[in-house]
Amino acid sequence: MNTTSTKKPSFFTGLTGQILIAMLLGALLGIVIHNSIAGEAALSFSNKIKMLATVFIRLVQMIISPLVFTTLVVGIAKLGDIKAVGRIGGKALGWFFTASFISLLLGMFFVNLLEPGVGLNLSNVDLSSVSEVTAKTQNISFENFIEHIVPKSIFEAMATNEILQIVIFSIFFGLAAASLGDYVKPVINALDKTSHIVLKMVNYVMKFAPIGVFGAIAGVFAVRDFQELAITYFKFFGSFLIGISSIWIVLILIGYIFLKSRMTILLKRIVGPLIIAFGTTSSEAVFPKLTEELERFGVKDRIVSFMLPLGYSFNLDGSMMYMTFASIFIAQAYGVHLDLGTQMTMLLVLMLTSKGIAGVPRASLVVVAATCGMFKIPIEGIALILPIDHFCDMFRSATNVLGNALATSVVGQWEGENENEIAPVE
Repeated sequence: MNTTSTKKPSFFTGLTGQILIAMLLGALLGIVIHNSIAGEAALSFSNKIKMLATVFIRLVQMIISPLVFTTLVVGIAKLGDIKAVGRIGGKALGWFFTASFISLLLGMFFVNLLEPGVGLNLSNVDLSSVSEVTAKTQNISFENFIEHIVPKSIFEAMATNEILQIVIFSIFFGLAAASLGDYVKPVINALDKTSHIVLKMVNYVMKFAPIGVFGAIAGVFAVRDFQELAITYFKFFGSFLIGISSIWIVLILIGYIFLKSRMTILLKRIVGPLIIAFGTTSSEAVFPKLTEELERFGVKDRIVSFMLPLGYSFNLDGSMMYMTFASIFIAQAYGVHLDLGTQMTMLLVLMLTSKGIAGVPRASLVVVAATCGMFKIPIEGIALILPIDHFCDMFRSATNVLGNALATSVVGQWEGENENEIAPVE
């Protein structure tokens, strides 16, 4: 008789528990450092400890390009024809643009309702910190959007992790492979095996997640006075949390409408990716882990490999909400009146420009700065939100992950590609 048993890990020995503990310890260490040593020394400590987060994110980034390419090519080859790709792609883009519009609209609604920028004191704003963001605003244009869609070299796209460009190449490659039939089966089988190797690497890389989260949180709290930030930005951050919470409510309700009781299982599945995104402020950092969890949830690999890369370029619900919220907040702070028509125009501009900057560091702020310039709002107003942006980024990154997990699961169900869980939730 077999006496061995698979013991379910406890909360504290599982990845989710370890990450939460790492967040708490990182915050405590950062607060102690901030309160006990001088500013320059604290900044030096912050730069060094944040290297832990940088190493973790770079480990994830080294996996993303091969994972997107191999899984997407195999997925398209399994779909078999251009009609199936067009049908699923149409459903995906329909969902993405609808979700983006709702997110932008919610941001516009709550910033106008709560008016967090009205009556703000601008005397202590540090304008020197704006240059890093405003230097990139010249890249935000329709031409830039097109350039980000079409790769001039797949190797350059992979080297810089331009997910949208990798997706375009992979779609052409996958369709060409599908049209050649059995002749290229050895190539597709080799890519399929390669994707499984990369997914195995994901398990190894994720063991570093608690260390990365610890470094990210400790680095921020070491140089930021949490109490001062809370008092100064209470109205802005509180209003933002109300707006981002409304997106969560809408997404979860939509999830229960389409997925019924399986939405609860999906939420349990993605707790780990949500917390990693929250702690590292990077939705990109959870791309491989989210791929794995959605397949375990029961979404077929060919749907996951097609939907997620598209979602990371077109379906960033948390970032979209923040863009309208922050842009109009800056206008309120500087007393710039924007009528409803102008705000709706801004919303439509954001729908386009936000799709062309995937992979740009602090992408949301870059788009906000560019939008302010287009509508005669002082670009230096970005300095108002820079001190609190990291904390906002934690919530919008987690929201992006929720939105993409839901979109992938629902489209999989529309295609009849979902099945029961492949593995139980740990």
